[in-house]
Amino acid sequence: MTDNMKKIVNVATPAFCAVALVLSVAAFNKTNAATASPAPIVASAPAGQPVDLTYAAEKALPSVVYIKSVQNSKVQTIEYSDPFEDFFSDPFGGFFGRGQGNNGKRQRQVQTPKRAAAGSGVIISADGYIVTNNHVVDGADELTVSLTDNKEYSARIIGTDKTTDLALIKIDGKNLPAITIANSDDVRVGEWVLAVGNPLGLNNTVTAGIISAKARTLGANGVESFIQTDAAINQGNSGGALVNTRGELVGINAMLYSQTGSNIGYGFAIPTTIMNKVVDDLKQYGNVQRAMIGIQGTDVKNYVDAEKEKDKEVDLGTMEGIYVAKVVEDGAAEAAGLKEGDVITAVDGQKVTKFGELQGILAKKRPGDKVSLTYLRNKKSHTVSATLKNEQGNTKVVKNADLDVLGGSFRAITDAQKEQLNIGYGLEVIKINGGKLKDAGVPKGFIIQKVNDQSIKTIEDLQDVVKEASTSKEPVLYIQGIYPTGKKGYFAVPLANE
Repeated sequence: MTDNMKKIVNVATPAFCAVALVLSVAAFNKTNAATASPAPIVASAPAGQPVDLTYAAEKALPSVVYIKSVQNSKVQTIEYSDPFEDFFSDPFGGFFGRGQGNNGKRQRQVQTPKRAAAGSGVIISADGYIVTNNHVVDGADELTVSLTDNKEYSARIIGTDKTTDLALIKIDGKNLPAITIANSDDVRVGEWVLAVGNPLGLNNTVTAGIISAKARTLGANGVESFIQTDAAINQGNSGGALVNTRGELVGINAMLYSQTGSNIGYGFAIPTTIMNKVVDDLKQYGNVQRAMIGIQGTDVKNYVDAEKEKDKEVDLGTMEGIYVAKVVEDGAAEAAGLKEGDVITAVDGQKVTKFGELQGILAKKRPGDKVSLTYLRNKKSHTVSATLKNEQGNTKVVKNADLDVLGGSFRAITDAQKEQLNIGYGLEVIKINGGKLKDAGVPKGFIIQKVNDQSIKTIEDLQDVVKEASTSKEPVLYIQGIYPTGKKGYFAVPLANE
């Protein structure tokens, strides 16, 4: 690739890409590809003959949309260092009761520019539900969806899941061209597929290739079991469709693996089996009910290779499966009797050879589901039943908490408060109505500055932290702040209902 070509790609990225996520692995880049009725039976071509993909393209194209996201201009408070600020404002460091100091930090307000970005999406229902990637819509204040007939719709976000990099959005429409969804478990390595999307601003683009591998893990998302394809996926394809020769959806295009940020033959899509579960959960619960098996581990081959580098010979009785490096306390695996050193070889009778396959199976489950686990211990096979749990260690439905659960009202502190207390930001608790704040003893007038080690400058910041904590393993808010007198204060606010 020439320097000119590199420049064109890089310049195009902000205009056509919601997020360009680059993670270096083995001197390569994993880049988010964001920018920017029953089907008749299609006969397979005889060996050695070309495959006719025109039907698949015609079937899939109307179902793939162009998504433009806009982040409006905002005023943000940023910190910068001024080592002389504290000394000259109070050379006695607050000894006589004046403020707490800023550790040489000062704040100023800046106006962020309006940003436009784009990607692709797939219509999955005639009434306007559309699946795309989380990184396509993340942070968007406005979403506009364009169909292949150039009709435009405003869209709203139904739910997002950062762990799988999926998002569900909705437009108000009727009789929309919804795609037919196939079972991605049925696709085979070597099978022809098409990638449909809007790469680099070239809308309604179709590229062809094959399934190169299944159940790939790259370490970019929390849950991964990617379909790998050599169909060209570039920036702007994120959220677009990977379809089979019948034009049926088998995956949502999400990533490319590249030295340059452009396609070199390694694209990755999220299987429809994972997508279906995420969509159902977002519709029903507002977030994903994630089932946990309660282990930490790695592929057997990776473990054996690592031990060899330490000059240790290991014989687990197999070179396939998941080596259990740790059993999580109070998790499903511990309750089922698994121990460190065991090797999981099958789930519900389905052979498991690598971690991506295990993640793919669990991603379709919910807390409370029972699974059959087959494992080796001292080279002997055992099978047990395990009840999957959520991240909090139980089988209850996990829901996102809203600010209402705190039972308080808040406002950003005034310039006068900043000057009086010598602080740069915070939210003042202006009313306590009951709820979690009252239970924890947080008083009216207290100024919240940090929650779970995250700075709280706006009500939106607080909302985000509450939402994240409510579905985490430890649903607690650790609040740091300051009283109106200048005294620092700390509170722990549990969010879970006893």
